[in-house]
Amino acid sequence: MTDTSGGITRREALGRMAAAAAFGATAMLPSAHASPATPAQAKLPAGRLKQSLSRWTSDEPLPALCKRLKPLGFAGVDLLFTDEWSTVLDSGLAVSMGYPSRRKDFIATGFNDPANHALLIKEIEETIPLAKKAGVKNLITMFGNRRPGIDDHQALDNCVAGLSKIAPYAAENGITLHVELLNSKVDHHGYQGDSTAFGVAVMKGINSPNVKLLYDIYHMQIMEGDVIRTIRDNIAWIGHFHTGGVPGRHEIDGTQELNYHAIAKAIADLNYQGFIAHEFMPAQPDPFASFAEAIRICTV
Repeated sequence: MTDTSGGITRREALGRMAAAAAFGATAMLPSAHASPATPAQAKLPAGRLKQSLSRWTSDEPLPALCKRLKPLGFAGVDLLFTDEWSTVLDSGLAVSMGYPSRRKDFIATGFNDPANHALLIKEIEETIPLAKKAGVKNLITMFGNRRPGIDDHQALDNCVAGLSKIAPYAAENGITLHVELLNSKVDHHGYQGDSTAFGVAVMKGINSPNVKLLYDIYHMQIMEGDVIRTIRDNIAWIGHFHTGGVPGRHEIDGTQELNYHAIAKAIADLNYQGFIAHEFMPAQPDPFASFAEAIRICTV
């Protein structure tokens, strides 16, 4: 859908990247007009959280993106297709989250509908050996959009049944599947996994350390708020985080309503060992200044 705030949604970015592939396409607070931070300017304390950047938020060619992110303190790049993994890994950064498919309907087609299970399991089964070989530990999947005749209770049972079939294979290969929570109010109308309660119920039903929630802070602030308490109460079921400013999905600085430094501290205080991936569309003229500021805000 169109982002009326001036950016593009991840759904649109995913479609653009898939289309490109089909045609063979292979710090301190800066001012709004600052040049990209140099390694010396961007040097930060290591902090307690590993931070990455979602690939779709930047138009920079991937090799150049990696080269610019590393000096800023980023440890990885998020939401990458299999043919992008080697570029990031060769740069010395981690692939913090991988896609098992380039389907344009990736978000809408989820485990809530048993008609999708064969397709989704096949995609994940084919990607897990590639991930293991590359050293990629995390793969994303979705709850999917609501379907006629499938209420929340049945959708929950369907998700448990489908993900339970693939969880042992993921565990066998040291891979964790992450099912993302998204808002259905602004960006993803009809998405079924739009509440922490639904996601946690699915996780409890599967009860596998290799199937976790991808808790997107931006999306859950829109749907339910109460972010820090919710994270504290449910950290056992969360394996990955995404950030984004509310409203608008822009910078996570003082222009929006969340205190991301406090959120990052709360997450770190829980001894969280996974990644927190920045997933926002910069509104400032220099996107790398915005990325550097996100690192600074979440360094705790």
